[in-house]
Amino acid sequence: EMVKYAQTPMSENDSEEHRALALKISRETMVLLKNDGVLPLSRSIKRIAVVGPLADQIQVLEGNYNGNPSRATTALEGIKKQFPGVQITFAAGTEFLRDFVVALPPSVLSTADDQPGLNAEYFQGIDLKGKAVLTRVDRNVDFDYIGNPPSKELGKANFSVRWSGYIVPATSAKYDLGATGDDGYRLWLDGKLLVEDWGVHAPSTKTAPVELQAGHKYAVKLEYFQDCGGAIARLVWSQPSAQGSPLEAALKAAREADVVIAVVGITSALEGEEMDVKVPGFKGGDRTSIDLPPEEELLLKAVKATGKPLVVVLMNGSALAVNWANQNSNAILEAWYSGEEGGAAIAETLAGTNNPAGRLPVTFYKGVDQLPEFTDYAMKNRTYRYFQGEPLYPFGYGLSYSIFSYSNLQLSAPKMNAGDSLTVSAEVKNTSDRAGDEVVQVYLTFPPIPGAPLRALRGFTRVHLAAGAAQHVDFTLSPRELSMVNSVGDPVVAPGAYRLSVGGGQPGTPAVVDAAFTIQGEKKLPE
Repeated sequence: EMVKYAQTPMSENDSEEHRALALKISRETMVLLKNDGVLPLSRSIKRIAVVGPLADQIQVLEGNYNGNPSRATTALEGIKKQFPGVQITFAAGTEFLRDFVVALPPSVLSTADDQPGLNAEYFQGIDLKGKAVLTRVDRNVDFDYIGNPPSKELGKANFSVRWSGYIVPATSAKYDLGATGDDGYRLWLDGKLLVEDWGVHAPSTKTAPVELQAGHKYAVKLEYFQDCGGAIARLVWSQPSAQGSPLEAALKAAREADVVIAVVGITSALEGEEMDVKVPGFKGGDRTSIDLPPEEELLLKAVKATGKPLVVVLMNGSALAVNWANQNSNAILEAWYSGEEGGAAIAETLAGTNNPAGRLPVTFYKGVDQLPEFTDYAMKNRTYRYFQGEPLYPFGYGLSYSIFSYSNLQLSAPKMNAGDSLTVSAEVKNTSDRAGDEVVQVYLTFPPIPGAPLRALRGFTRVHLAAGAAQHVDFTLSPRELSMVNSVGDPVVAPGAYRLSVGGGQPGTPAVVDAAFTIQGEKKLPE
């Protein structure tokens, strides 16, 4: 029997209901890390400078292993829509992460007999062997074959293509020339292999810098194969950047604005699985540094020096050690890779129509020097459960435009036997004049037993509270949730003195109440 999701008709794909759900999810994932009161932005603001390389990018919204939305709202677009009466100026401020590539247009391509486009030979099988099943002139190489194979004879997979001809650029400049492919591709320019990613993989893009002269004919050959799944093939380049310093443009925008919104971070072009990335701080898709890339930190420092309020919007899939921003910016909003409506959710949060309630699902450390060596697989001093230092932002952390308090924590048994369940209740109250969501978190703090974590999240729930409203929350912790894994690898409910904390974050943070209880005896649990 098929799973129910496989029975969803294609008519439901990209529906308005799904877009509304994407926006709802994006709103709920916004995590406010810092706010000195600058957010929500005042309605009296007349000029906003948006800076940062990620503000106008769609790719950063999508993250890794993603679909391709028919339309998406970037942070810049969201801000423009959310603040219609405000003058909004955008300047990327840096070339970092601005290596946009586009498909070469037909106007710069020609065949051997001077037709516009490139000669194309399509082969059955992935190794470009045998007689071509199909030969034709393609105007350019900009294909997404999903649901639209190049011919009935080839089908949607297990085929290969060779395009050949000439590039005749209209402008003399330094270009980044290359290809995008799902699966393999390799590109030659004037007989020299320029880029290659000849394997079965998700879409990837590789480019190399080349000096091209206007009007000169450069021989080009692109080979491509598709083994299975979706097929994408593009011959791409990044065109010469505009004249002038991108940083100067950002500084000019900042000086003329009432507030600066800097959209910075990293993208799936830097972090991912088994990637060929040659950027300081990144290695093979892994990270050797968790700092904000220096090009972006330089931008933040420069615009902050104008004296204007600075709001930092982070877009990233893994934690960033934004120490300077934490000390010097007025507010920091963690927006992650927030999906097709991420820009709308970001703007709504900046405006206050969305009251942020997201919580960090990972620890934000101050730097890699707080962590063991990458090749050390032991859990000591890793994750919030075993980390003994002071993080930049702890797991479970997140601010709100509302204020919450906790009281009346009650446990079903201050003393209990191993194997029993524990019932927990508390009251959470919105003590502010603004309605908002609170994520109530339950943490268990363990006795000092070999193998035991320092603490562990054992329950959470998200509640909506009107201004001044209160709500009773209940949790039941099963023996499994009261257990730990001992030093020999056995899951056990161990004896000793425990603490149970309920609140808006980890034990020891504001808005948390806690109580002690004791477990008598020991019970081994099945693995």
